Amino acid sequence: MDIKFGTDGWRAIIAKEFTVENVARVTEGVCVYLKKHFDNPSVVIGHDCRFAGDLFTETAAKVFCENGIKVKLAVGYVSTPMVSLGTKKLNASIGVIITASHNPAAYSGYKLKGHYGGPLLEEGIKEVESYIPDTTEFNFDDSSVEYWKEKELVEEVDLETMYCDHLEKNFDLDTIRNAKMTFAYDAMYGSGQNVIKRLLPNVKRFRCEHNPHFYGISPEPIMRNLGALTEYLKAEGDIDCALVNDGDADRIGMMDGNGNYIDAHHIMLLLINYLYEHKGYKGKIATGFSSTVKIKQLCDHYGLDLDVVHIGFKHICGIMLKEEVIMGGEESGGIAVQGHIPERDGIWNGMVIWEFMAKSGKTIEELIQEVYDIVGTFAFERIDLTLPQLQKDAIVAKCKAGEYTQFGEYKVERLEDLDGYKYILSESEWVMIRPSGTEPVLRTYAEGATQEDAFKILKACHNVILG
Repeated sequence: MDIKFGTDGWRAIIAKEFTVENVARVTEGVCVYLKKHFDNPSVVIGHDCRFAGDLFTETAAKVFCENGIKVKLAVGYVSTPMVSLGTKKLNASIGVIITASHNPAAYSGYKLKGHYGGPLLEEGIKEVESYIPDTTEFNFDDSSVEYWKEKELVEEVDLETMYCDHLEKNFDLDTIRNAKMTFAYDAMYGSGQNVIKRLLPNVKRFRCEHNPHFYGISPEPIMRNLGALTEYLKAEGDIDCALVNDGDADRIGMMDGNGNYIDAHHIMLLLINYLYEHKGYKGKIATGFSSTVKIKQLCDHYGLDLDVVHIGFKHICGIMLKEEVIMGGEESGGIAVQGHIPERDGIWNGMVIWEFMAKSGKTIEELIQEVYDIVGTFAFERIDLTLPQLQKDAIVAKCKAGEYTQFGEYKVERLEDLDGYKYILSESEWVMIRPSGTEPVLRTYAEGATQEDAFKILKACHNVILG
């Protein structure tokens, strides 16, 4: 089979395409890449909480060692930001984490991280893909990790402690610990769960157990997966704000104490407001094409430059490696901020918001209102349409041809097509159509002043494109 990396690594179903043989093939491709670019290459590697993570990680580790590449092997399960931070701090050539992020439990995946502590950039990914062999002759029983430890090619590293120490040094955790507020953390059974236990033991914890099945949910911090958290918050009754992370803890979602969802768009605006207005950070903002227009309006208010890029965090990372970026983030909940690595980090960004609340003494609702006072209220909604390929292709063809000029009562003012087709309806309203490159899915997004408005725009769009 042909192995291709998507917007964030290679993912496949465990025991179907995601097998030890295919993991070995990918690793052999990474070995070729490393030997071409580094004189004495080394790798940091770990896995999240999914099924057989240790098996796949050890498979990759043995392939690296067979190729003479030193391996720094994470102890236990770890998050993606832990691997990225470890790659940079340990001066490794590349980082590998076995994770399928927010995908269902049946999936696993293989992510690559650059020596700088962020996603390997597009050119590196394409090069690795070109080196992946069609088959492998690697004998999985010829050696063991213990054997390579004796040969001093494998060294175990405690990435969780390294990450926690890094958080201790960069946050006023005592202010968060002593705040007259009650916080909650939902790990969605993911690999970020131990960090909060260690650093903020008073925080109430939900779904912070190791369960590779994720109790049947996809560990993605979006509203449709958070019904159980909403019930938990209502039952507790005294929580001011909840932080939610995905399976490998690089994405973020939040909720107020009443179970109202706070999406990535609002979180990005809060981060800009705190880091620029209150902490005095300097630089620009970078965001994906599907993000709220309120980011531009807030940047205009503050006089900040804004780069809007293709969807996929690696594009934001590329900017962060060259320029000072206060905040770079996407609609999916992947956000990075200045003062950390150029990597999405759901725990880190949650800590920034909690620190903002603790230092200001304001509720999350009050902080959001401060942003609304500048840019106005808004709501964002997304609906993915599963369609026959022919119908999907026909809609995309009409988008390309410029045939959509009105959706019901909404007239199109202009079209932006950087990565998909974004129809601007007014200063604060838009609808976007973007085809998935790997599935028979058409993604549709809309923004309006209220949730009702956003859904109304989506319905008008669907009525037109679906006939």
